[in-house]
Amino acid sequence: MKKRGKSLSTEISIVAEKFLERISNKDLFVVSHFDTDGITSASIMIKTLKHLDKTFSLKIVKSLDESFISSLPKDKVILFLDLASGSLHHIEKLGLKDVFIIDHHEVVYNIPENVHIVNPELLEDKQKISSSCLTYLFCREISDNMEDLAKLALIGMIGDTLEKEIGKINHGILNDGKIKKRRGPLIYPSTRPLNKVLEFSSNPYIPGVTGNAEGVIELLRDAGIKPLNNRYKSLIELTEDEMSNLVTAIMLRNPLSKNKEIIGDIFLVSLFNKFEDAREISAIINACSRLGEPETAIQFCLELQGAKKKAESLYIKYKQLLLSSLKFVTETEKIEEEGFVIINARDNVKDTIVGTITSILANSSLYEDGTIITTMAIDDTKERIKVSSRSVGKVGRNVREVLSTAVEEIGGEVGGHEFAAGCLIPLEKEQEFIESLKKTLKIEFVKV
Repeated sequence: MKKRGKSLSTEISIVAEKFLERISNKDLFVVSHFDTDGITSASIMIKTLKHLDKTFSLKIVKSLDESFISSLPKDKVILFLDLASGSLHHIEKLGLKDVFIIDHHEVVYNIPENVHIVNPELLEDKQKISSSCLTYLFCREISDNMEDLAKLALIGMIGDTLEKEIGKINHGILNDGKIKKRRGPLIYPSTRPLNKVLEFSSNPYIPGVTGNAEGVIELLRDAGIKPLNNRYKSLIELTEDEMSNLVTAIMLRNPLSKNKEIIGDIFLVSLFNKFEDAREISAIINACSRLGEPETAIQFCLELQGAKKKAESLYIKYKQLLLSSLKFVTETEKIEEEGFVIINARDNVKDTIVGTITSILANSSLYEDGTIITTMAIDDTKERIKVSSRSVGKVGRNVREVLSTAVEEIGGEVGGHEFAAGCLIPLEKEQEFIESLKKTLKIEFVKV
């Protein structure tokens, strides 16, 4: 794909102008991804369209495939958020007339004439930026006084773990959102008692502590942190010495981790008139969608009454599910060879959280940098397998290309980024895929 020379701001202005022109006399259908980045992108767009007094339909999806794209109305403007960069061939084949895409995933096909796309991957000066931030910049272009939505852009950025790569554009978005920031260990939420936070900490995953109440108390004791009136301090209440001791205690239990991976920026955003840890807000949104309630996630982002309690209840359920799934994948038999790990969870892990589980393992310091971790789970149709792959340390081989090669002969939909990608394959091709993936990984490893 040939790179364009225009700046991101220029691209956004051009596409925004065309978008306003098209929706002035045609109905709009919005399709967004179901993860935190997609949900926050959709929420930003919803608020903007309401501000513009535009009517629209909205669909939240786990993934795009040819059958879904074929079901989309041909007489409406279609806006894709946080997806579709890998589905351009289907869009062209199925004859959608007016298509707009705001996305940050890799573009692997030529762009049809009827598709208007905002994607930093197409620019020579590529920048790491979430779809939520792109959507915010786009909405700021098509409507005035949208600064209140900047906090949703940040939450989406965190949902895609891009907060460690904040460039000039993202800094401007943070300033718009009036977001509070401080340095500390990247465990969340930073506003809740430490003992509970550590017990449910999955990112970072702390061996002997995550999911282990006794291990938590032992770690806090080693860090010299004691409860006051039967309550432990929250992270943001710790003194500098307590913060330093906590980091040391965590690193002793995670010897392969590096200080720079544990320490980072803690962001606090105002939601429901209270400052909360943006990482926890991101996790709550993610939990709602992955438990099949993206509408609750949207309502939560829009700060609608009643949504907060329901979302928090789903989050508790999700954290318990995450811990039991982590226990399974760490204890189950794996295919482990030099440079890669394959975990076939089948129906022991929900397909909607298999990506989260793979990311946790990739960030756990249990594996060397460059190792490709692939987790598989049967989806709720019982006809397909969701595959999720991550490269530890975000170095080495292009994971999306590895998956594309592995599914070339058996068929499947592949999408994602260079170091984090996924695909859907037919259930009956399970063993064929595993053998094809092993062969591809071995060949790729020899090349490296």
